[in-house]
Formats: sequence, C-alpha cells, structure tokens
Amino acid sequence: MSEVQISACPACVAAPAAEEAAHARDVQDIRFVLSLPAIYCAACISGVERELMRQPGVRAARVNLTLKRAQVEADPAVSVDDLIAALTKAGYEAYELDASAISATETDRKGRAILTRIAVSGFAMMNVMLLSVAVWSGAADATRDMFHWISAAIALPAIAYAAQPFFVSAWTALRARRLNMDVPISLAILLAGGMSLFETMESGRHAYFDAALSLTFFLLAGRYLDYRTRSVARSAAEELAALEVPRATLADGTVVPIREVVRGALVRVVPGARVPVDGIVVDGASELDRSLLTGESLPVAAGVETVVSAGEVNLTGPLIIRVTAAGEESSLHRMADLVAMAETSRNRYTSLADRAAGIYAPAVHLLALVAFAGWVIYSGDIRLSLNIAVAVLIITCPCALGLAVPAVTTSASGRLFRAGMLIKSATALERLAEVDTVVFDKTGTLTEGKPELSNLAEIPPRARGIAMALAAGSAHPLSAALHEAARAADVVPARLSGIREVPGQGIEGVWDDQPVRLGRAGWLGAEPLAQTATYLKIGDAAPVAFTFADHLREGAAEAVAALQRQGKDVVLLSGDTPAAVADIARRIGISAWAAECLPEAKALRVAELTRSGRKVLMVGDGLNDTAALAAAHVSISPASALEATRVVSDMVLLGKSLAPLGEATQVAVSATRRIKENFSIAALYNLIAIPIALAGFATPLAAALAMSTSSVTVSLNALRLRGKS
Repeated sequence: MSEVQISACPACVAAPAAEEAAHARDVQDIRFVLSLPAIYCAACISGVERELMRQPGVRAARVNLTLKRAQVEADPAVSVDDLIAALTKAGYEAYELDASAISATETDRKGRAILTRIAVSGFAMMNVMLLSVAVWSGAADATRDMFHWISAAIALPAIAYAAQPFFVSAWTALRARRLNMDVPISLAILLAGGMSLFETMESGRHAYFDAALSLTFFLLAGRYLDYRTRSVARSAAEELAALEVPRATLADGTVVPIREVVRGALVRVVPGARVPVDGIVVDGASELDRSLLTGESLPVAAGVETVVSAGEVNLTGPLIIRVTAAGEESSLHRMADLVAMAETSRNRYTSLADRAAGIYAPAVHLLALVAFAGWVIYSGDIRLSLNIAVAVLIITCPCALGLAVPAVTTSASGRLFRAGMLIKSATALERLAEVDTVVFDKTGTLTEGKPELSNLAEIPPRARGIAMALAAGSAHPLSAALHEAARAADVVPARLSGIREVPGQGIEGVWDDQPVRLGRAGWLGAEPLAQTATYLKIGDAAPVAFTFADHLREGAAEAVAALQRQGKDVVLLSGDTPAAVADIARRIGISAWAAECLPEAKALRVAELTRSGRKVLMVGDGLNDTAALAAAHVSISPASALEATRVVSDMVLLGKSLAPLGEATQVAVSATRRIKENFSIAALYNLIAIPIALAGFATPLAAALAMSTSSVTVSLNALRLRGKS
C-alpha cells in the first residue's frame, strides 16, 4: 500500500463538496461498492473513475475520497472480480463491500445540522452585538428599547433553533431523573434569554441576548468538534460486516446472494477470489492467503478435507467447498460481533470531564437556587433575585470545564500530528496515559510484511536464472519477491518450456531437457529450514534453498526500547509460525511472545490482561487484530492497515515509522497532567467568581465576560503542550 500523503491541492479541498452530491443518489442504484484503502488525493479519484469507466458494461463510477470507496453502476453481466482485477492492475488496491451493510453509514445529516445551527447562532450573535454596541455607547429610553426589541426579534428565534441539541439532551436527562452538563447550559441560555425579554418589556437598562447567543455559539462549536471526533471513529463492526463477500458461486455456476447459501451447499471459489463461506474443501488443490484473518505471512496449502474460513483468499487453483457456515454464522461475521462487543465495553470509559461533570452539574443548580432564594428573602425583589440567579448560572456555566479536555486534546493532537500520529478518539490521550502494557502484532506492524530474498548472492548463476523464470509464472508472495530481487540484480531469466503451476505445491517446467521445480520443501524432497524459504530442484540435483527475511518496520526497535524504558511491559502476539515470531522477538528485544494466535485468541489474551488489572495498548494492522484492538484500553494502527482496522483504532500512525509511539505515551501523560491543571484553574476561577455573583456584584453580562476569561486561560494553559512535555 502507498504511504499516506497530505495534499493541499484545490481539487482535494473541493473533493468533499463533490462527494456530497454523489451521496445524494439512491443507494439502490449502486450495483457494486468497492473499498479503496490506498487512495489519498484527487488524482486518485480521477484515476480510479477513469479505469472503472473503461470497463465494458460500467455505466457510472463515483469515488468518495473521505470514505475511500467507489460506487459503481453496471450492467448485470459485469463481474465485480473483473473490476477489482482492473483496478489492481492499474495500481489501486480494492475490495468489494456489501452495499446493504454500509448503507446506514452513508449520510452525515447530524454533522450538517450542527453546522447549520452554528451558522445561525453565529450570524445572530454578530448582529445582536452590533446593536449592543449602540446601547453601551449611551443609547437611552426609546432608542435603547428599540434596539432591545430588534435584538429580541433576532435572538429568540435563533436560540430556539440553534440551542435545540442542548435542550433535547437536558430534557432527556431530566425525564430520566438525572443531571448532565446540558442541564445548566440550557438553564443559563433560557434564563438569559427570558430575563432579557423581561427587561426589554419593562424598559430595563440591561438585556443579555448577546450573552445567550455567545453561549450557544461557542458550545455548539465544541459539540461539533466532539461529533466529528466520534464520527471518524465510526463502528469497525460495520466495516467488517461490509467486507464479507455479498455473493457466492455455486458448483453449478449459479451466482446467488450469500444470505441464500445454505449449510451443505457446494460453492466454487476460483483463483484470486475471496472465500465467501466457512467450509471444507471437497475437490481441488490450491494455496490460501490467510494474512487478513490470522496474520500468517505465508500462504498455506489447501486440499481435500482442508477447513477454510470466510475472508481467506484463494491463490492458485479452483476449489469446491462444502458450506458449514455462511452469512451471519461465518467466522468473519463472528469477528465483527467480537469487535462490536469490545467497542461497547471500551465506550463505557468515563472521561475526566464526565467524572467532574457528575459533581459539578448538581452544584451549579444548587448555587443558583440558593442565590435566588436568598435574595428573595433578603430583598423581596424577584426581578433582582432572578438577575443574580442568572448571573450565577452564567458565571458557573461549564465552558472552562468543557474546554479543559478539548483544549488539551487539540494541542496534543497538533504536536503528535507533526510527529506523524493522528488522534481519532476524544478520550484516547487520557486512556493512553494509563497504559502499563503494550501488545504488538508482528506481520505488517513490527515488520513490513513483505518477504525479501536474503541469499541471492550465494546462489549459483544458473540456478538464479532458472528460479527467476519459474517465479515469473507464479502469483505466490515468495515467487514475487524472488522475481523482484532477481530483476533488481539484473539476473537473466533462463529459457524454459512447459511451465505450469501445481496448486498447493509450487511451479514446474523444463530446462535443457531436465525437469525443474520451484516450491515447497516436501514437494521437492528437501530438508526444510527453520527460516522462511522456497526451494529449487534442477533434474536430480540436490534442492537449492532461497531464504527470505521480513525486515523490521522503521523505528520498531526504537519504539519498543522507549516503551520499555518507561516501565511498560511489551508483548508480541502473532498468527505466524513459532520460528518466525521467535526470530522477530529476539531481534527486537521482546521476551514475552506467543505464536499461531487466531483473532479470538488475541482478543482473549487482551481481555485476560484487562481483567487482571492491566491497561493495554494494542498496536496492529490486520483484520485479525480488529477484535483485540477494540478490546484494548487504547489502540493504534499504521496508516498502511486496512480501513476496518484503522476505523477501530483510537490513533493512526501516518508514516512508516513506529518511533512516534514512545513520544505519544509521554505526551499522553503530560496531557493528562494539563487536563487536571485546567480543572484546578476552573475550580479556582469559580472560588473567586461565584461569591462575587452571589453577592450581586456581577450582572449577567459581566458574568459572561468572566466566563470567557476562564475559557481563554484554560486554552492558554493547554497550548503549553505544543512545545514541551
């Protein structure tokens, strides 16, 4: 996959607007939906659409850069496998998604609604402030009343529309006989607007429509940022479910929806296709790529009686599979269920702000009630008492408390983004600061996941040329790596004849009237080595081993060392063979490791660590890691990971290096410290401001200014994170 890049071209800036128009079409008109995890700019959009439109029978193709998906309208005769093959040949990685499984995620009405409310409240706020300037400048009597009535005509409808998210949330909480942060916010807005209207009707000197609108505008802005953070982390379970193959080809050639496939049916899977069901091979021989599900870096042989799972890729030969489970009963769907359950568990984490709000919200209401009752008893003036109660509500309005976390998170996110890490979850930094155990996947995470030939220089020239010629006729990952290494070394391929692939074993041909074979040790009668290798046999000569190594990802050793210096336990869990996992663990300095871990086993190990009181950071890149990523206290994936894996992760590494992991954990600790400092600032501000408001020395307007001052102070403290830990 290509490295993630950032583009500032005008076309990229305009892309989201174009995508909105594309989403307006009825999803039912879409025949295919393809996942394109490697696209990153407008050039990719035009390249994919152009390639798709070249295919016979394709009527329309539209690419969504944000979702990294293509929607294709095509004639019934068009095969999705042909489209995927065409995109792969053009250099674009593609997977088919089930359109019915993702249709619910195609709209963003809530985000657009919040933006509309922000625009309405902001426009109204600016106009009312202009009118307020005239009042502050000395307008009096009828002129002042006129400006107040105009302000009321602008503010009240704007508040009624724009503040609905707070009103609805507060009413929901009150109906459930509980308090949340939106209850004091709603009360402050309503009382500020209501008292301003009362003052206007009574020809009073002060009206606070601008304060009510300001509260609404700034709190809506914070609400939208929180919404965008959550929407980026949309459910990985939905993404996994969408990756299931939506159709299956029966043994008689009939193509049927996967929901119509019954247990015991015979399904044909051609080379290059993903297995759509769980089952047992009853005919054929091939090799299966299980890397998406198990993390195994090398294909495994498949023949009669081999158990296969949905999501595996058939590489070399056609297979007939007797179905044991399909659709919602398949292993891939069960993995989606695991992710959904783990996400639900992790979402129960209560942030520091929420915990503080549980104490703060009741106190705010109690203070306002005490202020109102006390001043009514003292003065007998209900109007004055209400003004003071409103001032107390505004001055204690939880803006500083609400900004305590987002301000720090934004500052820390900017610092980590410059270091090559993107934070997706609002509570990720708080959870990362608590981590004491780090669990790594191997293939594609600690390693690059691409085998490279390591002993080409030791191979005789004749064997090099023969091996290169044989490897050119195979799609096996080791053959591809061998051919690429030989080509880079300017090896001249030998002239062979009769080349054919033997499914599950290797490839053979004839050279100089001698049979030559390249493939598995058992097929060639070779003694298998402890490391990854493929073997060449020329005639009756002894087999020659071509050995391969999977290189460590850049910064992997530095990241592990930094985490260990911070006192964290580091564990390696992989679906690969024990020899391969032990080799990487030794090279990188990890003493605790486990091999041949299925997705359920990884998630179970993370759950066991969690139950024992450990706070686990999971770092992984494959579909086999998604359940463990979701089950962990906090999770990170590389940008090269599949879309479903990136979706479930709290953070994404934008570059190839793992080095930012060490800095991320340090920044997380510092960020948590800044959050607690901000809570202290908010508390100190309230200790000073609340007595002033209770004593009647703060008008609602002065209270709004004081509230803004506390918010600015909190933001400035958060900015300290940008330069140092």
